[in-house]
Amino acid sequence: MFTSRTRITTAVAAVTTVTALFAAGCSDDDSNTMPGMDHGSSSTSASSSAPAARTDFNDADVTFLQMMYPHHAQAVEMAKLVPSRSQNPRLQALATGVEQAQAPEMQQITTLLQSFGKPAPGTGGHTGHNMPGIMTPEQMSALQAASGPDFDRQWLTMMIEHHTGAIAMAETELADGTNSDAKALARSIIDAQRTEIDTMRGMLGQS
Repeated sequence: MFTSRTRITTAVAAVTTVTALFAAGCSDDDSNTMPGMDHGSSSTSASSSAPAARTDFNDADVTFLQMMYPHHAQAVEMAKLVPSRSQNPRLQALATGVEQAQAPEMQQITTLLQSFGKPAPGTGGHTGHNMPGIMTPEQMSALQAASGPDFDRQWLTMMIEHHTGAIAMAETELADGTNSDAKALARSIIDAQRTEIDTMRGMLGQS
């Protein structure tokens, strides 16, 4: 004889069995269909998350960045010569400042060019000797061969010329460029290097 408790227990068991079978069926369906759907979703998500190249720039921005990169590289190279060739603590401090300012700016330039979909130029041989203020291989060789006060004078004279060229390039960017980040970099270069030129002229006058 079935009691009410027996009927309830039987009904619960039946519902549990049906639920388990339904869940198993869904699990099988999921294993057959969902992976493909997941892959499609992941692929779509990955492709949509890939950054697109920026379009808020013009040829002047690209030219400025691609020229300033090797220009900065040569300034950093010149700065690295100072510790082993100069005994002037002011010149050593100035060279350290040049390197610490321009090496990070080179990375900033690389990042900007990549965001434009443009490659960063190489620095081998400092190609592009027609760039304002860039030193020739002969000038660099002469600087490397110098030491002491003679090195100091050559370095200051060359770096003043180098900075003057960088400022001219930056001013062209401000006049012709359109990208806000490139123009901000140009303004930063002008402000910093004008100050350094004043310092170097004062040091050169005392040498």
